[in-house]
Amino acid sequence: MTIPVNGSAASAPTDVASADVARILLDSTVLIDALRGRPAGERLRALRRQGDEPWTCAISIEEIWRGLLPGEEAVAQRLVRGLRCAPLGPSEGIRAGRWRRQFAGRGITLHQADCLIAAATAGIDARLATGNPADFPMDDITVEHWPVGR
Repeated sequence: MTIPVNGSAASAPTDVASADVARILLDSTVLIDALRGRPAGERLRALRRQGDEPWTCAISIEEIWRGLLPGEEAVAQRLVRGLRCAPLGPSEGIRAGRWRRQFAGRGITLHQADCLIAAATAGIDARLATGNPADFPMDDITVEHWPVGR
C-alpha cells in the first residue's frame, strides 16, 4: 500500500486543527488492518481524499511493531512514515494518569497504553479511530469505531 508522506513528529504542528482539516488518530487496531490490506486501508485513503489528517502516536507504533509478521516491516515503515506522530509529553502523561485514577476509583481498570493513546488524541484535538471503542470510555475524546477486519 502506498500512502503519501504527510510529515513526522519533528515537523508536525500540535496547535488546534483548522476548521477545514479534521485530525484523526489511528490506534494499532486500525493500523494493523490497513497494513494487512483490510478495508481500513481504503478507509484511510478516503480520509486523505476528503482532507482529514491521519495521525498516530509512539504507543500505537510500538504495538504494531511488536506484532509484525515476517516480511511486513518495509510496508509498516511506509505506513508509519505517511502519518503524523502526536507528541507524548508531560501533559499527556498527567492526563492519562488522571483518567486511570478516576476510572480506578469507580472500579474500572484502564490500560496505561490506552490512556496514553487517548491523551495523545486529546492533545492534538483529534478524534480517535479504533477497533476497540470500549477501551476508551473517556468523555474528553470522540471515538470512532472502525470494526476490525471490516
